[in-house]
Amino acid sequence: MAPDRYAYILIANEKYWKRLCRRSGMEKGVHSFVRKNKVAPKAAQRLLFYIKKPSMRIQGTAEFLERLTGRTEDMWIRFGFETCFKSSEEYLDFAQGRTEMTFVRFRDFHESNNPKSTEEIRVILGNLQGFRGKYVNRRTADQLTL
Repeated sequence: MAPDRYAYILIANEKYWKRLCRRSGMEKGVHSFVRKNKVAPKAAQRLLFYIKKPSMRIQGTAEFLERLTGRTEDMWIRFGFETCFKSSEEYLDFAQGRTEMTFVRFRDFHESNNPKSTEEIRVILGNLQGFRGKYVNRRTADQLTL
């Protein structure tokens, strides 16, 4: 793994973030973060979860395991139990008719006790307008999470 790809910042919305936090608090082990496209890490050691408006903060971290892409229905059958979706109907509604989905699998999830402010994140990453996630090196990951 390249040193500039130590961690990947994933973008999540508040609704699914809250579900992830509840679920990971109740169940340890492997979880899956679902993406509608292939914009997700292929190789990294850590994941940083950036929550969109209204929070606009990195609110958690986890150990990255793998990124899997496959047919929407097949992914649900194999890994749906690892997601924050309550049912296959909710998952399919989220998929919005897409034929392929991406699952980012991770473990050792931790919610941040004192997340950096939006202003602090901007100083470290630059402009966040149109931000879609990205790889960062270890130094930047530490600046964002410590």
